[in-house]
Amino acid sequence: MDKFKITGGQRLEGRISISGAKNSALPCMAAALLTPENVTLHNLPYVRDIITMRRLLEDLGCTALMPELRTLNINASSVEIFEAPYELVKTMRASVLALGPLLARFGEARVSLPGGCAIGQRPIDLHLTGFEKLGAVVSIESGDVVARAKRLQGAEIDFNVVTVTGTENLMMAAALADGETILNNAAREPEIVDLAELLNKMGARIEGAGRSCIRIQGVKQLGGAEHTIIPDRIEAGTFIAAAAITGGALEIVNCNPQHIHSTIGKFRDAGVKIEQPNAFSLIVKAADHTKPADVTTLVHPGFPTDMQAQYMALMTIAEGTSVITETIFENRFMHAAELLRMGAKIKLNGRQAVVEGTEKLMGARLQASDLRASASLVLAGLAAQGETIIDRVYHIDRGYEKIEEKLRAVGAQIERFRD
Repeated sequence: MDKFKITGGQRLEGRISISGAKNSALPCMAAALLTPENVTLHNLPYVRDIITMRRLLEDLGCTALMPELRTLNINASSVEIFEAPYELVKTMRASVLALGPLLARFGEARVSLPGGCAIGQRPIDLHLTGFEKLGAVVSIESGDVVARAKRLQGAEIDFNVVTVTGTENLMMAAALADGETILNNAAREPEIVDLAELLNKMGARIEGAGRSCIRIQGVKQLGGAEHTIIPDRIEAGTFIAAAAITGGALEIVNCNPQHIHSTIGKFRDAGVKIEQPNAFSLIVKAADHTKPADVTTLVHPGFPTDMQAQYMALMTIAEGTSVITETIFENRFMHAAELLRMGAKIKLNGRQAVVEGTEKLMGARLQASDLRASASLVLAGLAAQGETIIDRVYHIDRGYEKIEEKLRAVGAQIERFRD
Protein backbone atom coordinates (compact mmCIF):
# COMPACT_ATOMS: atom_id res chain seq x y z
CA MET A 1 0.00 0.00 0.00
CA ASP A 2 1.38 3.40 -1.01
CA LYS A 3 2.48 5.93 1.59
CA PHE A 4 3.81 9.49 1.56
CA LYS A 5 7.00 10.56 3.31
CA ILE A 6 7.17 14.30 3.89
CA THR A 7 10.04 16.31 5.34
CA GLY A 8 8.40 19.51 6.50
CA GLY A 9 9.56 23.08 6.80
CA GLN A 10 10.05 23.86 3.11
CA ARG A 11 8.60 27.10 1.79
CA LEU A 12 6.60 26.46 -1.38
CA GLU A 13 7.27 28.78 -4.32
CA GLY A 14 6.38 28.56 -7.99
CA ARG A 15 3.47 27.76 -10.28
CA ILE A 16 0.88 25.01 -9.96
CA SER A 17 -1.63 24.10 -12.65
CA ILE A 18 -5.10 22.92 -11.64
CA SER A 19 -6.53 19.72 -13.13
CA GLY A 20 -10.09 19.14 -14.27
CA ALA A 21 -12.78 18.74 -11.63
CA LYS A 22 -13.36 15.13 -10.66
CA ASN A 23 -16.79 16.00 -9.29
CA SER A 24 -17.78 17.40 -12.67
CA ALA A 25 -16.14 14.74 -14.80
CA LEU A 26 -17.95 11.85 -13.09
CA PRO A 27 -21.55 12.98 -13.83
CA CYS A 28 -20.50 14.09 -17.32
CA MET A 29 -19.15 10.59 -17.97
CA ALA A 30 -22.42 9.10 -16.70
CA ALA A 31 -24.36 11.44 -19.01
CA ALA A 32 -22.83 9.66 -22.01
CA LEU A 33 -25.21 6.77 -21.21
CA LEU A 34 -28.11 8.96 -22.36
CA THR A 35 -27.20 8.73 -26.05
CA PRO A 36 -25.97 6.15 -28.58
CA GLU A 37 -23.78 8.84 -30.15
CA ASN A 38 -20.21 9.79 -29.23
CA VAL A 39 -19.55 12.01 -26.23
CA THR A 40 -16.03 13.46 -26.04
CA LEU A 41 -14.79 14.93 -22.77
CA HIS A 42 -11.61 16.99 -22.42
CA ASN A 43 -9.61 18.02 -19.34
CA LEU A 44 -10.41 14.91 -17.32
CA PRO A 45 -8.18 14.55 -14.27
CA TYR A 46 -6.10 11.39 -14.09
CA VAL A 47 -7.39 10.18 -10.72
CA ARG A 48 -8.64 6.86 -9.37
CA ASP A 49 -12.35 7.77 -9.44
CA ILE A 50 -12.19 8.54 -13.16
CA ILE A 51 -10.58 5.16 -13.79
CA THR A 52 -13.35 3.49 -11.76
CA MET A 53 -16.12 5.29 -13.66
CA ARG A 54 -14.52 4.37 -16.97
CA ARG A 55 -14.46 0.74 -15.88
CA LEU A 56 -18.15 0.95 -14.94
CA LEU A 57 -19.06 2.35 -18.35
CA GLU A 58 -17.07 -0.37 -20.08
CA ASP A 59 -18.72 -3.06 -17.92
CA LEU A 60 -22.11 -1.74 -19.05
CA GLY A 61 -21.06 -2.17 -22.70
CA CYS A 62 -19.70 1.28 -23.59
CA THR A 63 -16.50 1.87 -25.45
CA ALA A 64 -14.35 4.43 -23.65
CA LEU A 65 -11.18 5.33 -25.52
CA MET A 66 -8.47 7.89 -24.74
CA PRO A 67 -7.08 9.29 -28.01
CA GLU A 68 -4.88 11.59 -25.95
CA LEU A 69 -4.12 12.29 -22.31
CA ARG A 70 -7.11 13.71 -20.40
CA THR A 71 -9.50 13.22 -23.33
CA LEU A 72 -12.07 10.42 -23.32
CA ASN A 73 -14.37 9.35 -26.16
CA ILE A 74 -17.41 7.47 -24.86
CA ASN A 75 -19.88 5.57 -27.01
CA ALA A 76 -22.88 3.92 -25.35
CA SER A 77 -24.53 2.50 -28.48
CA SER A 78 -23.92 -1.11 -27.41
CA VAL A 79 -25.07 -1.00 -23.78
CA GLU A 80 -26.81 -4.26 -22.86
CA ILE A 81 -26.24 -4.39 -19.10
CA PHE A 82 -28.08 -1.96 -16.83
CA GLU A 83 -26.35 -2.65 -13.52
CA ALA A 84 -23.69 -0.93 -11.42
CA PRO A 85 -22.42 -3.73 -9.15
CA TYR A 86 -21.42 -3.52 -5.51
CA GLU A 87 -17.74 -4.11 -6.31
CA LEU A 88 -17.59 -0.72 -8.02
CA VAL A 89 -20.14 1.23 -5.98
CA LYS A 90 -18.38 0.36 -2.71
CA THR A 91 -15.18 2.03 -3.95
CA MET A 92 -16.84 5.07 -5.51
CA ARG A 93 -20.23 6.32 -4.42
CA ALA A 94 -20.61 8.36 -7.62
CA SER A 95 -21.40 5.08 -9.41
CA VAL A 96 -24.98 5.80 -8.36
CA LEU A 97 -25.01 8.47 -11.09
CA ALA A 98 -25.54 5.69 -13.63
CA LEU A 99 -29.05 5.15 -12.25
CA GLY A 100 -30.77 8.16 -13.80
CA PRO A 101 -29.32 7.83 -17.33
CA LEU A 102 -29.93 4.07 -17.52
CA LEU A 103 -33.50 4.42 -16.27
CA ALA A 104 -34.30 7.29 -18.64
CA ARG A 105 -32.86 5.72 -21.78
CA PHE A 106 -33.49 2.00 -21.27
CA GLY A 107 -36.40 1.94 -18.83
CA GLU A 108 -34.58 -0.04 -16.17
CA ALA A 109 -31.56 0.20 -13.93
CA ARG A 110 -30.03 -1.69 -11.02
CA VAL A 111 -27.43 0.00 -8.83
CA SER A 112 -26.01 -1.37 -5.60
CA LEU A 113 -26.83 0.73 -2.54
CA PRO A 114 -23.75 2.82 -1.76
CA GLY A 115 -24.12 2.58 2.02
CA GLY A 116 -22.26 4.90 4.37
CA CYS A 117 -18.74 6.28 4.14
CA ALA A 118 -16.09 7.60 6.49
CA ILE A 119 -17.42 11.17 6.54
CA GLY A 120 -21.00 10.20 7.40
CA GLN A 121 -24.16 8.67 6.03
CA ARG A 122 -25.21 9.94 2.61
CA PRO A 123 -28.46 8.16 1.78
CA ILE A 124 -29.92 8.27 -1.72
CA ASP A 125 -33.53 8.46 -0.57
CA LEU A 126 -33.95 11.81 -2.32
CA HIS A 127 -32.85 10.26 -5.62
CA LEU A 128 -35.32 7.40 -5.28
CA THR A 129 -38.24 9.63 -4.26
CA GLY A 130 -37.51 11.81 -7.27
CA PHE A 131 -37.50 8.85 -9.64
CA GLU A 132 -40.85 7.73 -8.24
CA LYS A 133 -42.27 11.20 -8.89
CA LEU A 134 -41.09 10.82 -12.48
CA GLY A 135 -43.17 7.66 -12.69
CA ALA A 136 -40.62 4.94 -11.98
CA VAL A 137 -41.31 1.89 -9.85
CA VAL A 138 -38.45 1.66 -7.36
CA SER A 139 -37.63 -1.27 -5.09
CA ILE A 140 -34.75 -2.62 -3.02
CA GLU A 141 -33.72 -6.15 -4.01
CA SER A 142 -30.80 -7.95 -2.35
CA GLY A 143 -29.07 -4.69 -1.49
CA ASP A 144 -29.63 -3.17 -4.93
CA VAL A 145 -31.83 -0.28 -6.02
CA VAL A 146 -33.98 -1.48 -8.90
CA ALA A 147 -35.90 1.13 -10.92
CA ARG A 148 -38.19 0.52 -13.89
CA ALA A 149 -40.33 2.78 -16.10
CA LYS A 150 -41.62 2.45 -19.64
CA ARG A 151 -41.25 6.20 -20.06
CA LEU A 152 -40.52 8.82 -17.43
CA GLN A 153 -43.01 11.66 -17.02
CA GLY A 154 -42.08 15.21 -16.04
CA ALA A 155 -42.93 16.28 -12.49
CA GLU A 156 -42.23 18.92 -9.87
CA ILE A 157 -39.71 17.63 -7.34
CA ASP A 158 -38.94 19.37 -4.05
CA PHE A 159 -35.68 18.39 -2.36
CA ASN A 160 -36.09 18.80 1.40
CA VAL A 161 -32.29 18.79 1.69
CA VAL A 162 -29.88 20.11 -0.92
CA THR A 163 -28.26 17.15 -2.69
CA VAL A 164 -25.60 17.46 -5.39
CA THR A 165 -25.69 13.91 -6.75
CA GLY A 166 -29.48 13.87 -6.38
CA THR A 167 -29.78 17.03 -8.47
CA GLU A 168 -27.44 15.55 -11.09
CA ASN A 169 -29.21 12.19 -11.22
CA LEU A 170 -32.69 13.70 -11.54
CA MET A 171 -31.54 16.32 -14.05
CA MET A 172 -30.11 13.60 -16.31
CA ALA A 173 -33.22 11.44 -16.00
CA ALA A 174 -35.58 14.36 -16.64
CA ALA A 175 -33.72 15.28 -19.83
CA LEU A 176 -35.40 12.29 -21.53
CA ALA A 177 -38.74 12.43 -19.69
CA ASP A 178 -42.02 13.47 -21.31
CA GLY A 179 -42.97 17.05 -20.40
CA GLU A 180 -41.49 19.51 -17.94
CA THR A 181 -39.63 18.70 -14.74
CA ILE A 182 -38.98 21.31 -12.07
CA LEU A 183 -36.30 20.71 -9.42
CA ASN A 184 -36.83 22.92 -6.37
CA ASN A 185 -34.11 23.48 -3.76
CA ALA A 186 -31.61 22.13 -6.29
CA ALA A 187 -27.88 22.17 -5.65
CA ARG A 188 -26.12 25.20 -7.11
CA GLU A 189 -22.51 24.00 -7.42
CA PRO A 190 -20.44 24.85 -10.51
CA GLU A 191 -20.37 21.11 -11.26
CA ILE A 192 -24.17 21.22 -11.70
CA VAL A 193 -23.78 24.04 -14.21
CA ASP A 194 -21.06 22.14 -16.06
CA LEU A 195 -23.24 19.02 -16.37
CA ALA A 196 -26.18 21.10 -17.60
CA GLU A 197 -23.96 22.70 -20.24
CA LEU A 198 -22.95 19.26 -21.52
CA LEU A 199 -26.56 18.03 -21.53
CA ASN A 200 -27.70 21.11 -23.45
CA LYS A 201 -24.94 20.50 -26.01
CA MET A 202 -26.41 17.00 -26.37
CA GLY A 203 -29.81 18.51 -27.13
CA ALA A 204 -31.37 18.77 -23.67
CA ARG A 205 -33.44 21.81 -22.70
CA ILE A 206 -32.34 22.83 -19.23
CA GLU A 207 -32.69 26.27 -17.67
CA GLY A 208 -31.70 27.56 -14.25
CA ALA A 209 -28.64 25.41 -13.48
CA GLY A 210 -26.68 27.23 -10.80
CA ARG A 211 -29.89 28.50 -9.19
CA SER A 212 -32.15 26.78 -6.70
CA CYS A 213 -34.90 26.11 -9.27
CA ILE A 214 -33.99 24.14 -12.40
CA ARG A 215 -36.47 23.59 -15.24
CA ILE A 216 -36.02 20.72 -17.70
CA GLN A 217 -38.12 20.32 -20.83
CA GLY A 218 -37.82 16.65 -21.73
CA VAL A 219 -36.82 15.64 -25.26
CA LYS A 220 -37.27 12.35 -27.14
CA GLN A 221 -33.58 11.68 -27.64
CA LEU A 222 -30.15 13.16 -27.07
CA GLY A 223 -27.15 13.23 -29.38
CA GLY A 224 -23.39 13.38 -29.13
CA ALA A 225 -21.35 16.34 -27.94
CA GLU A 226 -17.86 17.58 -27.12
CA HIS A 227 -17.20 19.26 -23.79
CA THR A 228 -14.31 20.52 -21.66
CA ILE A 229 -14.51 19.84 -17.90
CA ILE A 230 -14.17 22.84 -15.58
CA PRO A 231 -11.12 23.24 -13.29
CA ASP A 232 -11.21 21.60 -9.88
CA ARG A 233 -12.15 24.28 -7.35
CA ILE A 234 -11.25 22.09 -4.35
CA GLU A 235 -7.79 21.37 -5.69
CA ALA A 236 -7.33 25.11 -6.18
CA GLY A 237 -8.40 25.75 -2.59
CA THR A 238 -6.07 23.03 -1.33
CA PHE A 239 -3.07 24.70 -2.99
CA ILE A 240 -4.09 28.07 -1.54
CA ALA A 241 -3.85 26.34 1.83
CA ALA A 242 -0.48 24.82 0.87
CA ALA A 243 1.01 28.24 0.16
CA ALA A 244 -0.47 29.64 3.37
CA ILE A 245 0.62 26.87 5.72
CA THR A 246 4.22 26.77 4.44
CA GLY A 247 4.77 30.52 4.47
CA GLY A 248 5.10 30.33 0.72
CA ALA A 249 3.97 32.03 -2.47
CA LEU A 250 2.27 30.23 -5.34
CA GLU A 251 0.84 31.19 -8.70
CA ILE A 252 -2.18 28.96 -9.25
CA VAL A 253 -3.09 28.71 -12.94
CA ASN A 254 -5.84 27.08 -15.01
CA CYS A 255 -8.34 27.67 -12.22
CA ASN A 256 -11.64 29.56 -12.05
CA PRO A 257 -11.62 32.06 -9.16
CA GLN A 258 -15.35 32.70 -9.69
CA HIS A 259 -16.01 29.18 -8.36
CA ILE A 260 -14.18 29.72 -5.05
CA HIS A 261 -15.28 33.14 -3.80
CA SER A 262 -16.12 31.88 -0.31
CA THR A 263 -12.86 29.94 -0.04
CA ILE A 264 -10.78 32.93 -1.13
CA GLY A 265 -12.68 35.19 1.28
CA LYS A 266 -12.07 32.95 4.27
CA PHE A 267 -8.34 32.59 3.60
CA ARG A 268 -8.13 36.36 3.26
CA ASP A 269 -9.81 36.61 6.67
CA ALA A 270 -6.87 34.56 7.99
CA GLY A 271 -4.44 37.09 6.53
CA VAL A 272 -3.48 35.22 3.36
CA LYS A 273 -2.78 37.61 0.47
CA ILE A 274 -4.64 36.55 -2.68
CA GLU A 275 -4.62 38.48 -5.95
CA GLN A 276 -6.43 37.66 -9.20
CA PRO A 277 -4.34 38.89 -12.16
CA ASN A 278 -6.77 37.46 -14.71
CA ALA A 279 -9.85 35.23 -15.01
CA PHE A 280 -7.85 32.00 -14.87
CA SER A 281 -5.21 32.40 -12.18
CA LEU A 282 -4.46 33.47 -8.62
CA ILE A 283 -1.34 34.69 -6.87
CA VAL A 284 -1.22 33.53 -3.25
CA LYS A 285 1.19 34.75 -0.58
CA ALA A 286 1.17 33.50 2.99
CA ALA A 287 0.29 35.84 5.84
CA ASP A 288 3.15 37.24 7.91
CA HIS A 289 1.14 36.05 10.91
CA THR A 290 -1.78 33.69 10.29
CA LYS A 291 -4.88 35.01 12.01
CA PRO A 292 -7.59 32.78 13.48
CA ALA A 293 -10.89 33.01 11.63
CA ASP A 294 -14.05 31.04 12.37
CA VAL A 295 -15.73 29.18 9.53
CA THR A 296 -19.01 27.32 9.00
CA THR A 297 -19.42 24.92 6.10
CA LEU A 298 -22.50 25.53 3.97
CA VAL A 299 -23.98 24.43 0.68
CA HIS A 300 -22.71 26.34 -2.35
CA PRO A 301 -22.05 29.25 -2.59
CA GLY A 302 -21.03 28.99 1.07
CA PHE A 303 -17.72 27.65 2.34
CA PRO A 304 -17.42 24.07 1.01
CA THR A 305 -17.31 21.09 3.32
CA ASP A 306 -14.62 19.70 1.00
CA MET A 307 -12.29 22.51 2.17
CA GLN A 308 -12.97 22.16 5.89
CA ALA A 309 -10.14 19.73 6.66
CA GLN A 310 -7.55 21.76 4.75
CA TYR A 311 -8.66 24.96 6.48
CA MET A 312 -8.40 23.25 9.86
CA ALA A 313 -4.80 22.33 9.09
CA LEU A 314 -4.00 26.01 8.58
CA MET A 315 -5.81 27.03 11.76
CA THR A 316 -3.60 24.69 13.81
CA ILE A 317 -0.75 27.20 13.35
CA ALA A 318 -2.82 30.41 13.58
CA GLU A 319 -2.07 32.93 16.32
CA GLY A 320 -5.20 32.39 18.38
CA THR A 321 -8.33 30.29 18.59
CA SER A 322 -10.79 29.55 15.81
CA VAL A 323 -14.09 27.66 15.72
CA ILE A 324 -14.89 25.41 12.77
CA THR A 325 -18.51 24.31 12.39
CA GLU A 326 -19.41 21.44 10.05
CA THR A 327 -23.06 21.53 8.95
CA ILE A 328 -22.98 19.18 5.93
CA PHE A 329 -21.68 15.83 7.22
CA GLU A 330 -21.97 14.53 10.76
CA ASN A 331 -18.61 12.74 10.91
CA ARG A 332 -16.14 14.92 9.08
CA PHE A 333 -13.61 15.62 11.81
CA MET A 334 -11.74 12.32 11.54
CA HIS A 335 -8.57 14.16 10.53
CA ALA A 336 -8.58 16.00 13.88
CA ALA A 337 -7.31 12.95 15.76
CA GLU A 338 -4.34 12.66 13.41
CA LEU A 339 -3.57 16.38 13.68
CA LEU A 340 -3.54 15.99 17.47
CA ARG A 341 -0.75 13.44 17.05
CA MET A 342 1.29 16.20 15.44
CA GLY A 343 0.85 18.53 18.39
CA ALA A 344 -2.24 20.41 17.24
CA LYS A 345 -4.65 21.66 19.90
CA ILE A 346 -8.18 20.74 18.87
CA LYS A 347 -11.28 20.13 20.98
CA LEU A 348 -14.32 18.54 19.38
CA ASN A 349 -17.86 19.16 20.48
CA GLY A 350 -20.36 17.53 18.16
CA ARG A 351 -20.21 19.39 14.87
CA GLN A 352 -17.82 22.04 16.17
CA ALA A 353 -14.06 21.99 16.46
CA VAL A 354 -12.27 24.56 18.58
CA VAL A 355 -8.73 24.96 17.27
CA GLU A 356 -6.09 26.73 19.36
CA GLY A 357 -3.15 27.64 17.20
CA THR A 358 0.26 26.29 18.16
CA GLU A 359 3.72 27.58 17.31
CA LYS A 360 4.76 24.42 15.50
CA LEU A 361 3.56 21.01 14.41
CA MET A 362 5.76 17.93 14.71
CA GLY A 363 6.10 15.17 12.13
CA ALA A 364 4.39 11.87 12.96
CA ARG A 365 3.07 8.63 11.47
CA LEU A 366 -0.47 9.28 10.28
CA GLN A 367 -3.33 7.40 8.66
CA ALA A 368 -5.72 8.96 6.15
CA SER A 369 -9.45 8.28 6.57
CA ASP A 370 -10.98 9.94 3.50
CA LEU A 371 -10.12 12.08 0.48
CA ARG A 372 -10.08 15.55 2.02
CA ALA A 373 -8.67 14.34 5.35
CA SER A 374 -5.72 13.02 3.34
CA ALA A 375 -5.15 16.49 1.90
CA SER A 376 -5.20 18.10 5.35
CA LEU A 377 -2.57 15.66 6.63
CA VAL A 378 -0.32 16.38 3.64
CA LEU A 379 -0.64 20.11 4.38
CA ALA A 380 0.17 19.60 8.04
CA GLY A 381 3.15 17.46 7.09
CA LEU A 382 4.47 20.21 4.82
CA ALA A 383 4.42 22.65 7.75
CA ALA A 384 5.65 20.29 10.46
CA GLN A 385 9.15 19.93 11.83
CA GLY A 386 10.71 16.59 11.02
CA GLU A 387 9.36 13.67 9.03
CA THR A 388 5.72 12.73 8.48
CA ILE A 389 4.59 9.37 7.12
CA ILE A 390 1.02 9.17 5.80
CA ASP A 391 -0.53 5.75 5.24
CA ARG A 392 -3.52 4.84 3.02
CA VAL A 393 -2.88 7.58 0.48
CA TYR A 394 -5.11 5.74 -1.99
CA HIS A 395 -7.76 8.05 -0.54
CA ILE A 396 -6.00 11.12 -1.92
CA ASP A 397 -5.46 9.40 -5.27
CA ARG A 398 -9.25 9.34 -5.70
CA GLY A 399 -9.40 13.09 -6.21
CA TYR A 400 -5.95 14.68 -6.63
CA GLU A 401 -3.88 14.14 -9.76
CA LYS A 402 -0.27 13.33 -8.81
CA ILE A 403 -0.35 15.71 -5.86
CA GLU A 404 3.13 14.72 -4.71
CA GLU A 405 4.60 15.63 -8.14
CA LYS A 406 2.86 18.99 -8.19
CA LEU A 407 4.08 19.79 -4.68
CA ARG A 408 7.62 18.60 -5.37
CA ALA A 409 7.78 20.93 -8.38
CA VAL A 410 7.28 23.94 -6.08
CA GLY A 411 9.76 22.91 -3.42
CA ALA A 412 8.11 20.32 -1.19
CA GLN A 413 10.09 17.36 0.07
CA ILE A 414 7.50 14.64 -0.48
CA GLU A 415 7.81 11.19 -1.98
CA ARG A 416 5.59 8.17 -2.52
CA PHE A 417 6.85 4.77 -1.38
CA ARG A 418 5.73 1.30 -0.43
CA ASP A 419 6.91 -0.71 2.56
